[in-house]
Amino acid sequence: MFNPIEIPFGATMLFNVVDLKEGVTVEDVELLLGEMCNVVKNNYGDDNGGFIGGQVYRNAGFISEEGSVGSDDSHKNKRVKQNMGDIVIVTYWKSFEQHEKSHADKLFKEKFSQLAAFCDDTYEVGYEMLWQGVPEAH
Repeated sequence: MFNPIEIPFGATMLFNVVDLKEGVTVEDVELLLGEMCNVVKNNYGDDNGGFIGGQVYRNAGFISEEGSVGSDDSHKNKRVKQNMGDIVIVTYWKSFEQHEKSHADKLFKEKFSQLAAFCDDTYEVGYEMLWQGVPEAH
């Protein structure tokens, strides 16, 4: 469950931002998130399903001044905070089409709709890998 993952070059990454309703905490949806992730891991992980691996992150609230650029820092930080969400779910797939097929499946939709009931908003953006690397051995 907490094993490291290896992402092959060329994988598609989906970045899902989850904004919880006022008063709903990460702890309130933690079990549901685990169940939803298990549905994906256990049902769409073969070559046909295309799921490679994933991670779930809680928003820690910090914003990197060193890694952020913009002309107006106060405007930049306000814009970032408005779009951060409470949780992000990062998943890696062999293809975007396989992701879409899995998420259209009744089994996944049932779990995701349960999570969505606790949310003001969710959105998922897809990315194609351009580079990856690890530190060189010295």
